[in-house]
Amino acid sequence: MGFILYLGMAYQVRLREESATTYNLMPYILFATIFPVFIGFLLRLPKLIIEIKEKKQWSFDWIKVAAIGIPSLYLAMIPILAIYFGMNLLFAKEFMQLGDTTFTSIAGVVFGYILLDSLKK
Repeated sequence: MGFILYLGMAYQVRLREESATTYNLMPYILFATIFPVFIGFLLRLPKLIIEIKEKKQWSFDWIKVAAIGIPSLYLAMIPILAIYFGMNLLFAKEFMQLGDTTFTSIAGVVFGYILLDSLKK
């Protein structure tokens, strides 16, 4: 897990430097949005593998996804949505003025974890 996190952060730094020279922000923004969701998946994956080994009926917790997953997905995707739809979105101005991806990264990790956590046996 630590090695994947290191590789991802090194690649993100490389994309940031490349976007500063080419003025093409989309690869950096896409990676900064998708990578935390992947990390959230990886954090929940060991428990999901244990649950897969059990022989029970699968279900999906829609309430958890609606209450926690969708808002965290929105917060994680604010940079992408702001590029396509402008700064008139809810919280878009605040997050884009910060210039930091920490909060959107945390929201992405939460979304990835909640999405796999909603699968229940």
